[in-house]
Amino acid sequence: MSIITKSIAQADREARYLNVGELTAIRDFYQGGLSRLDLATVLVENEKKIVGKASLKFWERCPDTPSNSGNRTYRASCLRDQSWYIRLITYSLVVGDIEPLAEIGTIGVKEMYESLEIPLPNLVEAVFCLKEVSLEFFPLQDVTEVAPYFDYLIQSLM
Repeated sequence: MSIITKSIAQADREARYLNVGELTAIRDFYQGGLSRLDLATVLVENEKKIVGKASLKFWERCPDTPSNSGNRTYRASCLRDQSWYIRLITYSLVVGDIEPLAEIGTIGVKEMYESLEIPLPNLVEAVFCLKEVSLEFFPLQDVTEVAPYFDYLIQSLM
């Protein structure tokens, strides 16, 4: 839930107007909006490069994984999932909140991968590789804005 929705919902629950602090937070959210959109755009425009390079890095680190067994279906599923996580991180960047990751990307994921017999440490390593490669596309000052979304995802998969 974005800061806007959270602030309005809280004020409405309390049957009051938005206070000055909430209005300031909303203003700051809007002022940072173009920057968040720019960050998301970098990921969107480089998604194929990120997934390709991160996958190679992952398979070097974890050669004995189902997605590296020569089975095309497993490999395609791995690439699809990595792309999906990049997409969820772009959603989170746009709204400035982990909610898309939390609600779409992490609920039931551990159980799903375990049922597919995908080792969770391998999944964590794959996301870590996505993070490393993705951050290469950003100047240092933007890394601090983007990295926490990857970190949240990694922690939720551990």
